[in-house]
Amino acid sequence: MGRKLDPTRKEKRGPGRKARKQRGAEVELARFLPPGKLGLVWPGAASRRSKEKHAVKAAGQTPRGRSGFSDGNSKWLAPAKAKKIPSKGNNVELSSDGEVEEGSWEMEEEDGSSEEMVDDYGASSSEEEELLPIEKAALKQKSDRGGLSEDDSEEEEEEAAVEEASKQKMGQKEEESLDLQLNLDIDEQFKLPTNEQIEREDILFIFFLPAEPPDLHIIHQRIKGNMEVLQDFVVKREEGRTRQEYLALLRRDMAAYYSYSDFLLMKLMDIFPLPELINFLEANEVPRPVTIRTNTLKTRRRDLAQALINRGVNLDPLGKWSKTGLVIYDSSVPIGATPEYLAGHYMLQGASSLLPVMALAPQENERILDMCCAPGGKTSYIAQLMKNTGMILANDSNAERLRSVVGNLHRLGVTNAVVSNCDGRQFPKVCSCLLWGVLGGFDRVLLDAPCSGTGVISKDPAVKTNKDEKDILRCAHLQKELILSAIDSVNAASETGGYIVYCTCSIMVEENEWVVDYALKKRNVRLVATGLDFGKEGFTRFKDRRFHPSLKSTRRFYPHTHNMDGFFVAKFKKFSNAIPQAQKEPAVEAATPSAVPDTVMEPQLKKKKLEGSKADKEQKPPQPALKKRRSLQAQRRPLKA
Repeated sequence: MGRKLDPTRKEKRGPGRKARKQRGAEVELARFLPPGKLGLVWPGAASRRSKEKHAVKAAGQTPRGRSGFSDGNSKWLAPAKAKKIPSKGNNVELSSDGEVEEGSWEMEEEDGSSEEMVDDYGASSSEEEELLPIEKAALKQKSDRGGLSEDDSEEEEEEAAVEEASKQKMGQKEEESLDLQLNLDIDEQFKLPTNEQIEREDILFIFFLPAEPPDLHIIHQRIKGNMEVLQDFVVKREEGRTRQEYLALLRRDMAAYYSYSDFLLMKLMDIFPLPELINFLEANEVPRPVTIRTNTLKTRRRDLAQALINRGVNLDPLGKWSKTGLVIYDSSVPIGATPEYLAGHYMLQGASSLLPVMALAPQENERILDMCCAPGGKTSYIAQLMKNTGMILANDSNAERLRSVVGNLHRLGVTNAVVSNCDGRQFPKVCSCLLWGVLGGFDRVLLDAPCSGTGVISKDPAVKTNKDEKDILRCAHLQKELILSAIDSVNAASETGGYIVYCTCSIMVEENEWVVDYALKKRNVRLVATGLDFGKEGFTRFKDRRFHPSLKSTRRFYPHTHNMDGFFVAKFKKFSNAIPQAQKEPAVEAATPSAVPDTVMEPQLKKKKLEGSKADKEQKPPQPALKKRRSLQAQRRPLKA
C-alpha cells in the first residue's frame, strides 16, 4: 500500500536552523566531559570509526586523539573534496545541512576511494534514499520556488496568513462603513410606503400569516425615520405628502410595534411630544424598581436596611424626598416572606404611592378619611405619620379587598384605624349622623380614585388594548361624584385641617385636570401647593379646553422621567362648608358623563328642568283633596296685626 504522506506537512529530518547555527558546541563540551561521553552516537558513526582505524593502521600512524602523531598524517586531516555528478533522472535529495539540491553528491578522496557523506554529528545521507517519489517531487517544487528551507517557508506562510487576515479585517471595516453610510442615506431619504404595501402589511399583521410575519426591525427603523422627518418636516418631507399622512403612519407603526390600541395611542400623542412619547412607550416595557416603606412604628430605616443586607439583599435609600423608602435591586431571599416582613417592619409599596400621603401631611390627633383604602398601604402610612394617634376611617366599597386591608393593619401594628364598607358616593348621606353629629366632620380626606390605570401599564399590559373612550368617560364620571363626596365630608372649620388630596394612577387629562376643574366650579375649594419638590406641572390648557390657572400647583409623575408609575396628585383647601347657591343640584345629575364641556351642559340641563316643570303644571291640575288641605292650612295661620 505504501505510506500516506502529506508533502506539505513533512516531518523534519536532521538538524534544524538553530542546530546549524550552533555548530562547534561538541568541541566546547569535550573540555568538560571525558572521552566517549559526548551525547548520543548518530547512525553511521561506528562504520566511519572502523574505517578510520584501518586507514591509520595501514599508514602506520596512531589513532586520532592520542599523542605521538606527526605531520605525516596531514592528508588524513585534510577535508575530502566533493564532486558533483549529474544524476540519472530527476531524483531530489537533501544535503547534510538541510538544503535542497538536485542530483547526487559523491565524495572522492585523492586516493580514488569514495566514502559516504556524513554531517557534523555523524549522520549519513543514506536516509535520504528512503524518500518516496511524491516527497521528492514536493521538494523539487519548493526548490523551483526559490530553494527555501522548511522553516523559512513556514514563516513566509504565517506572514502571508497574517497579511490575508489583516486584509479581510480592513475589508470588513470598509463594508461596515459602507453599510452605515447606506443606512444614513436611507434615513435621510425616508419615504412613505405606498397604499398597497400598507394594506398588505395590515393583512399580515391581522391574520398573522406564518409565511411572512411582520418584521419588527423594519417597523422600528421606519418609526425612527418618520420621527426625524416630523421633527424637521419642512426640509425632510416628501413632496405632495401632508403631515397627517406621516402621523397616521407613525401611529400605525407604533401600534404594531408596542401593541397599543389606536384609541390609546391617539390620546398619548395628544399628551406627549413625539420624542417624549417614544420614551414613555419604551419605559412601559420595563418593570419599575421594587420599593419598600419602612414601618417606623416598629423599627428604623437604618436598622431595617442592615437586617436585610445581612440576609443578602442589595438595596439603597429611595431618594432624598423620602425618609422611609428603600429601593431593592436584587435579593437572595423573597422580599415578601422575610421574618422582617412577617413581623411588620416594612410594607411592599410603590414609590408613587408614597406621594399622596406626603401631600396630605396628616397631623397627630386628627380625624382622617381614606375613602378608597384598599389594600391598606396609604392607610398604614397615615397611621405611621400620626404615630397611632387620632382616628382613621378606612373605607372601601369592595368587601373582598377589605380583607387585605385588615391583614396589613394588624401586621403593621396600626391601632387607630376603623374599617368600613360603604359606597363613597353616598358617604356623606349615610354617615351624616356620625360625621356631623358626633365627630363634626373630618380634618383631612384622601381620595385615591378608581381610574383606567394608564400610568401602570408596566404592571398591567392589558391596559394597552382593553381601554376605550367609554371606559375613560365612565371613570371620569365616577371620579367627579367621589370628589364632591370627599369635599362634603371635610369640615372647613377644622383648626388644623380642611384639606382634600385627590390622586389617580392615570395620566389621562379627562381623569385628572377635568375632574379637578369640575370640583373647583362645584364647591368652595381652592388648589394649594402639594409640598412635593419634583414632578411636572398639571395642564392649564389641553387642545380646545382651558382650565383654571391654579392647576399649575398639581403634579404629574411619569415612568420615563421619574422612574415610578404614572401618577397625578392635587391638593384642595376647603374654605366654606356652604354649597354655592347656583350649584345646589345633586352631584349625580351634575356629573353627567359626556365629552361635551360642563359649561355647555349646565345651561341645557337647567332649560330641560324648567320646561319639564312647566309641562307638569299644565298637564296635572290640582286635586280636590289638595285644595281642602291648603284651605285648612290657611285658616290655621294667625292673622297679622
